[in-house]
Amino acid sequence: MSRSTLAQVTLSRREFLGSAAGLSFTIAVAGTPTIANARTSELTINAWVRIAPDDQITIITPAAEMGQGSMTGVPVALAEEMDADWAMVTLEMAPARPDIYGYSGRRGKSMRIVGSRAIRSYFEPMRIAGARVRKYLMQAAADEWRVDVEGLITEPGTVIDPRSGLRLSYGQIASFADAASELPEVSIDELKAPGSFRLIGKPLDRVDIPAKVDGSAMFSIDVRLPKLVYASTVHAPVQLAEPLSWNENEVRALPGVIGAIPLQHGVAVVADSFEQVLLARKVLRVQWSDQAAAEGYDSVKTLEQDYTSIIADDDAPRTPVATIGDVDEAFASASRTYKSSFSSDYAYHAQMEPLNAVARFNEAGDHVEIWEGTQAPDDSVKMIAAALGFRPDQVTHHQQYMGGAFGRRSITDYTIEAALIARAINRPVKMIWTREEDLAFGMFRPQSLQCVEAALDTKGNISGWRHCVVGDGGSLLYSGINPELYYDIPNTLVEQRGVSHGIRLKHWRAVAHPFNIFAIEGLVDEMAADAGLDPLEFRRARMSLTPKAANTFNTVEKMSDWHKPRDKGRALGLSVTERSGSLGAGVVEISLDVKRGKIRVHKVWLAVDGGIIVQPEMARRNIESG
Repeated sequence: MSRSTLAQVTLSRREFLGSAAGLSFTIAVAGTPTIANARTSELTINAWVRIAPDDQITIITPAAEMGQGSMTGVPVALAEEMDADWAMVTLEMAPARPDIYGYSGRRGKSMRIVGSRAIRSYFEPMRIAGARVRKYLMQAAADEWRVDVEGLITEPGTVIDPRSGLRLSYGQIASFADAASELPEVSIDELKAPGSFRLIGKPLDRVDIPAKVDGSAMFSIDVRLPKLVYASTVHAPVQLAEPLSWNENEVRALPGVIGAIPLQHGVAVVADSFEQVLLARKVLRVQWSDQAAAEGYDSVKTLEQDYTSIIADDDAPRTPVATIGDVDEAFASASRTYKSSFSSDYAYHAQMEPLNAVARFNEAGDHVEIWEGTQAPDDSVKMIAAALGFRPDQVTHHQQYMGGAFGRRSITDYTIEAALIARAINRPVKMIWTREEDLAFGMFRPQSLQCVEAALDTKGNISGWRHCVVGDGGSLLYSGINPELYYDIPNTLVEQRGVSHGIRLKHWRAVAHPFNIFAIEGLVDEMAADAGLDPLEFRRARMSLTPKAANTFNTVEKMSDWHKPRDKGRALGLSVTERSGSLGAGVVEISLDVKRGKIRVHKVWLAVDGGIIVQPEMARRNIESG
């Protein structure tokens, strides 16, 4: 079984050698006495892998771990192509160095683990990195044996010459191999075929679980430092209002209280213990500004009245998001059109672990250390540095496990608060937001109203689709509006009509996919019912151009025994879903309590095409968790 540690790598610039599809990687070679002229000191060649004399392999993993298993899944791809013995692998978290450990995205190198990017973004580069390490080890063995490398093979952790029966473990090779300024190049065509996988797609234990079970796993809330004090911020009851005055003397007179520190949108209480902080929070009284944009905001009225008026206003400002074909012509020539509206409320992340971070400055006050669990360590370093007026190299970041995130931990406003307070009092500070504070001053998934229209041609095909979404949040509102990915729709128009309410908004589990796909599928159900057709058959008949989607429906049809009569009071519903290249279909069996207006779900069947599955158990858990 492989092991994990949150100890992080410290590398100098000259150690960052080589690259593979935008990723550089490292081998540290160490001595073993079984080889002539064996080296006894560790030699670093590059930055992703270290091999010890006893065959222990350390792989640096760049994927922030929040319970989704990517800390294991990403290095599995490297270990597969390296042909590493997984039982001998230890994982270490990568430092916040996107130039070395980041994947290539639209905005350059990033370590941001959001939007289902971990496996998807690192899979191919990590495989290439592993293949280059394997190729390097094979060439080193060939040089030692003075044979042609083309005749060599590998088994987990070992290079073998089938012609002579000679074998060298990776640890043995590392003891004599010469340092290489660059590892051998590898093309995608040289990577293993899926049928040859030994690790990818196989049942492997997650490396973070044992420590989480025995309590040794480190979250930032577990960090203890000498002279550590505790803090918690009381934020404005109206989001983004600012503190004007507060009863500091009364608060400071409480036992253990060190001070009340003003922040841009709150006042932080600092004390020797968190219990003292909680008591002081109850005593603290703050007078707030009344100029915040959210002052007087009524989300219910806005959703039920204002958004409806915006939809009805042809002159309302709008932003085109996507246009395919000629939508106006499709509706003008339609034999039948449909139109419905769907609304969704704000959603709170409700991550299990409270938002928290630890900050400590050096004596000179020109360098800060941060302990936090974040989805984006590189972004966190930049934001903390900017808030302090520092350069990024004045921030040392220690990545920790996260007890859930769902998008909320990709921005570290609470960590910035910890750093500002630590500088103000010249003491190490552990900042903990209370659950109530997190909810009141949260960063929510935006509420929205979607107006969805469909046009059918004379043959009953969906010839046109309009989808207008109203709300605050820009791109947070319109992800997931891609019906052409699963239905044959030649003409589509997606637009946003934006408003601003002064509410803090954030990504929340695929953000707009849940409510937008619900709206799409709701209208499709209406069309199927109006045509008197089975909703599954109606959908499948409109998937001739999207065989991947049709296959998921064929699969879930069999899984659920769709055409089987159900017990009295039971009914089936179904939907398609799409996210980040994965596509699925689901069927639920429900009953409805008409008197109480309650829906009870009895059974759920799901079929998902996610391409190559790296961790089957984690894929299953993701599917089952919704």
